[in-house]
Order: sequence, then structure tokens, then C-alpha cells
Amino acid sequence: MASADPPRTSKLARGSITGLAAARIGMARLGHRVRTPTAQAQADHEAALGRILFGALGQLRGTALKVSQLLSMHPNLLPERVRQELQRAHHQAPPINRALIGRVFRQSFGQEPEALFTQFEPTAFAAASLGQVHRAQLVGHGTVAVKVQYPGIASTIASDIALMRTALRALAHTDIPMPGDHVVDSVMNEIEATLLREVDYLQEAEQLQWFARNAALPGIVIAQPIASHTRPHVLTQQYLQGLHLDAWLATHPTPAQRDGVGQCLWDWFMHCIFVLGRIHADPHPGNFLFLPEGASGAVGILDFGCTQTLSPGFRTGIAQAWSALLRAPTDTLRHTGVLQAYQALGLVGPGLTLPTFTAELAPALADMQAWQIEPFTQTTFDFSTKSPPPITAPEHQRALGRHLAQVPPEMPGFERMWMGLMYLLTRLGARVHTGTPDRHAAAPQMHSRPSSGN
Repeated sequence: MASADPPRTSKLARGSITGLAAARIGMARLGHRVRTPTAQAQADHEAALGRILFGALGQLRGTALKVSQLLSMHPNLLPERVRQELQRAHHQAPPINRALIGRVFRQSFGQEPEALFTQFEPTAFAAASLGQVHRAQLVGHGTVAVKVQYPGIASTIASDIALMRTALRALAHTDIPMPGDHVVDSVMNEIEATLLREVDYLQEAEQLQWFARNAALPGIVIAQPIASHTRPHVLTQQYLQGLHLDAWLATHPTPAQRDGVGQCLWDWFMHCIFVLGRIHADPHPGNFLFLPEGASGAVGILDFGCTQTLSPGFRTGIAQAWSALLRAPTDTLRHTGVLQAYQALGLVGPGLTLPTFTAELAPALADMQAWQIEPFTQTTFDFSTKSPPPITAPEHQRALGRHLAQVPPEMPGFERMWMGLMYLLTRLGARVHTGTPDRHAAAPQMHSRPSSGN
């Protein structure tokens, strides 16, 4: 089990860890240059660099581990082997001891947890990179879930982002393909904004209430916060009784049950994207519970600290790009439509010509685009046949670095959401009625009311 000590919050300590990582990246680069340049050697080199980054982030823990998680979900930012190493952060959950839990409660409520609840379990039953969750009993509410934030975690965000920028700049000076500094900066800006929202549990309580009011579709359950027992670093909410994905699959659900919950998830995310314009942007499997037979819904959705508002222009651009990509490869409007959509989104500059886009950028994007739109290629899509996320070749990574102008602020959260949804539905092996991007994109004009923002 990971250490129970709190994350190291000293700027000097955290800076020294990152500085050492940057130096090790430089040494790894020198060592790689003297080796025979083979594909396997390059892959091993990228994995080694990923381990150096993860090692530093793992020592920093706290928000740094969350940064590692978020970076690992950006397919066009870092090479595949680097991302694979950073994905290990999804399995790191350092617990905090009882004395530190008491300190958080005293600072938040002026009382110990035992004085606020009729019963409080000191051992957490769930953990994440920024906090951990305890079961408790509360008069009038029965069993509740109490999320407690790691002490001092919020104070490290700005310095951790600055340190991570330093490490990524060191990575950019190696021979692995990286996008331009402007692209990396835009992604890091989005990650910093995401973390600032996620460490504010009052903000998360508001998100829980908003989604419960606006996104409570049939088959979806969203736990409600309990305001009297919620503060910026402590969130108390209804306890949902259910099984996480692997445990639920171990019960051997029928194909009809898997299809049913898969359809619920698909419909809910399409509704959030195209009707509400606000999404759950951290959809890893730990944030979903499959509820028992007879419950009021099929899937419980947890952890709304990381959400993303999608502007009407962004939603329109995504729908137009995907609809163009569904045209036949020989259709002359295919590349034209995608280029126009990407220019409207700001992904590429207005000066990028169609011949250059077709010859250089389109081939670099083709595999990822095909993976993204694959569910729309059939009216009913069988996710047991879903292809895995593609690995971007180094030469394609370099083309992306040359031509991508910026990353729209909504894009990182949207890509995380899409990758998480695809993973969930693939693990379920569900058959889902998907429709088309055009049909979903028409929904805002027909059904929606304006979103009130994050």
C-alpha cells in the first residue's frame, strides 16, 4: 500500500524532485543518441522517459498524480509509450491517516467527524488522487458517502503546473515528437483550470445538483449532496449501493443487461454533449456504479468535480467534422468539410490550404478520426468489436506538431470524456443504437435550454 504520509507540499521539495526529473530526461536523451536507432530502441526510450515523468509525479503525489492521469488521456500530446507509463497514476491511491482526517474536519467544521455523524468509518472505502471517501451514518439520511480532501492539496496546484511545464519542456528537447509549445501550454492551462475546480467541493456539490436537475434521464442516478455537511474540503452526499465495472461483469450479466446499461450511458453522454452542452469530463470506470436489480436506475454516476461546458460553436464544429468524416473517402467534400470544421474550431489556422491539409495533416489524423467516429458507422454498433485507440506514429506526431494551431479549451475535457465512454462501452461489450452526429447535433435546437456554465 502507498505511504499514508500527506503529499509533500514544500515548494523547495517539489521543485527539487522536478529538477532531478528534468536532469534525468537530459541524461536519457544523451544515452539514447549513442544507441542503434531502431523502432524498438525508440519505443524503449519513450517508455523510459515516461517512467522518469511518472516517478517524479508519483513522488509529488496529490495534484501531480492527477496531472499524470489527465496527461495520459491526451492522444495527440504525448507519444503512446509515454502515455502508457503515465496511465499508471489511475491505480495510485495514497491513503491519509485518521489524525489528518480529523484535522480536515476541525478546519472545516470545528468538530471531529464523530461529532457530526452518528457513525463514521475511519477507513476509506474508495480513494482517488485528490481525496478519499468514507462511509458514515447521518440522521435523516441513513448511509452517506463523505469525501475528504488531502490536506494542503489545493496549495500545490500552481507550483505543480509550473513544474510540469518545466518537465515537458525538457521532454520537448529530446528526440521524441512533441507538439509546439503553444499546444502544450493550452493543454496545461486547461488542466490547471480543471484542478482548481476539482479541489473546490462546494463547486462539485453545485455540479451534482445541476446534473441531477437537468440530466436525470431514465436509467441514470446521480447522488445528491447534503449541504449541511459539505464544505470546500469535505463533500457529503447520498450513498449509492452498486458494483463497479469489473465487479459487475464478474456477476455475468446477460447480453440484454449489458446492452441496456450501455444504451443508458450512450444516451446520457449524447444528451449531455449535444443538448445540455455540459459533460462529465472524468469518466474512468471508478466513477460509475452498476446498480442492483429493482433500483430506480441502471447506472449511478459519481465524482462531478471535473466537468466541462461545451460552447454551441464547439458542439457544431465537432458534429460537422464527424459528419464530414462519415462521407466516402472518394467524396471531394470529405476533406473540405473536415478542414472547415477544424478551422472554425481553431485547431488549424485559416491559412492552411486544402492540398496541404490533405497531403500532410489528414494522414496523421486518419487513424484517430476513424476510431472516434467508428460507433456512428452503423445504426446499431456492437462495442465488442470496437477497435483499440490507435498509436500515433512518430512521423504523424511531427505533422501534428507542425500544423495544429491550438487546442480549444473544451477539447481536452471532450477527448477525455470520449475516450472514457469508448472504454466503458467496449468493456461492457454492449450493442448500442448510436444514430448519427447530425441527429444528435440537431437536439440543441429542438430540446435544449442554455447552459449556465461551469
